Amino acid sequence: MIETIDLTKKYGDFSALEALDLKLEQGDLFGFIGPNGAGKTTTIRILATLLAPSWGEAYVCGQSIYTHPREIRHLIGYMPDIFGVYDDMRVMEYLEFFAAAYRIDGAKRREVAERSLDLVDLMFKRNELVTSLSRGMTQRLGLARVLLHDPQVLLLDEPASGLDPRARIEMRGLLKRLQSLGKTILVSSHILPELADICNRVGIIEHGRLLACGEVSDLLAQVRGRPTVRIRVAGEHAPAASLLERAEEVLGVTVDTSTTEGDELVVALADGVENHSAIIARLVAEGHEVLTVRLQDVNLETAFLELTRGRLSSGT
Repeated sequence: MIETIDLTKKYGDFSALEALDLKLEQGDLFGFIGPNGAGKTTTIRILATLLAPSWGEAYVCGQSIYTHPREIRHLIGYMPDIFGVYDDMRVMEYLEFFAAAYRIDGAKRREVAERSLDLVDLMFKRNELVTSLSRGMTQRLGLARVLLHDPQVLLLDEPASGLDPRARIEMRGLLKRLQSLGKTILVSSHILPELADICNRVGIIEHGRLLACGEVSDLLAQVRGRPTVRIRVAGEHAPAASLLERAEEVLGVTVDTSTTEGDELVVALADGVENHSAIIARLVAEGHEVLTVRLQDVNLETAFLELTRGRLSSGT
C-alpha cells in the first residue's frame, strides 16, 4: 500500500530525509517513531503529495507521487499534527462543509458525516460548537474529517500530541478499530512506548535515517540479547550475589538500588542458558528467602535507545 525507494529530501546541505526505504502492506498499523526533527513529518508530507522529494520514489496504493498525485489524494486521509478548525461552526456543519469539499453528493453529506462521527464516538457532540470541544475531542473530530471520503490509507502525524492520558487511550483504541476495518495506517509519534501495544510494525528514524524497521517483537528481541533475571531477596543481598556469581549458569551480577520495592540483583545468564529455575533453587537451598523473580523487561523505549546508540552522532 505504501512503498518508498531511496526517498530523500534535502535543504541545501541539510538532509531532512536520507535514502528512506519503507514498505507497508494493506492492513498494517505502522508506528513511525523518532524525536522531533527526525524526518517523520517530511515523510508524511511527501506521501500526501504536499512536498516534493529531492530524489527517490514513493508509491501509495500503487500510484506514483510524481505521476498520480491527484489520484493519491483521493486514496489517503492526511491528518497533520496541527490543523485549523472553524470555531463558529457546529460539529455537524464542520463535517458537512468538508464533505462538500470532497465532492460528496449533497443528499449523502449528512449520512457520511454521521457515519464518521459515530466511528470516532462524537455523535453526542454533533450540535455543539467546534470551539467547545476539548483537545482530545478536537483530535477525534480531525480524524472524522479525514475519514469522510473513506480513504484506504491514513497518514496521521502525531495524533496523540498534547492529549491527556485518558484521551491517549481512547485514540489508541480508535486506531485499532480503524485497522480492523482494513485501513492501512501510518502514525507518527515521538512518545515511544505509546505505540508498542497497538502497532503490528514500527520504524525507528533519527536525523532522517531509518535505523530499524519490523515487528515490535523482532525489535525487542534485537535488544533483549541474553536473558536477564531480576531477583529480590530478604535481608542482605551481598551473600546472595556472591553465590550467584559463582554459578556456572551466570555471566555476571549487578545490584539495582533504584527500585522502590528494594534492591534487586540483576543477573545476566550465560550463553545458552534460558531457564533460570536452577539458580533460584540454589538460592533457596542455601537459605536465602527469595521475594520476587522477574525477567528483565525490554520495552519500545529501551529498544529505541539501544538501536540508536552509537549509530548517529548527537545533534539537533
